Amino acid sequence: MLKDPKTSDAVPEYRLEEQIGFKLRLANQKHLEVFARLMPDVTPTQFAVMAKLRDEGTISQNHLGRLVGMDAATTKGVVDRLRKKGLLQSKPSQTDMRRLEISLTEEGRAFADEAVVTARDISKQTVGGLTQREVERLLDLLDKL
Repeated sequence: MLKDPKTSDAVPEYRLEEQIGFKLRLANQKHLEVFARLMPDVTPTQFAVMAKLRDEGTISQNHLGRLVGMDAATTKGVVDRLRKKGLLQSKPSQTDMRRLEISLTEEGRAFADEAVVTARDISKQTVGGLTQREVERLLDLLDKL
């Protein structure tokens, strides 16, 4: 035990390798390595956008960003890059000209369909050392954070 310099109370020693942030970063690094190896043509963020559009169809760029947990600037950059690759298309909303409606192109839909299959393999490899029950528990716990 160490002493808190402000109170002289005993405090447990701080060990980096026992901290949640450290362990989450290591787990994320492992996941990103698997992702880059199996899906080198898009980033995880780009994949998230495409997977969500695959599920939702045509949606506003703003709503898309909220669904995948990105701010407006990041969403715009991701959408622009995927549009340049020919995987997304956008058009002004018919009801609000300030709003852009985003959807997959035919090529984007085919890519997303294949990518989802690959993403399942990525997830399996990321949690390869865990049982199905442990994976479910981990996901439940992460939802609580």
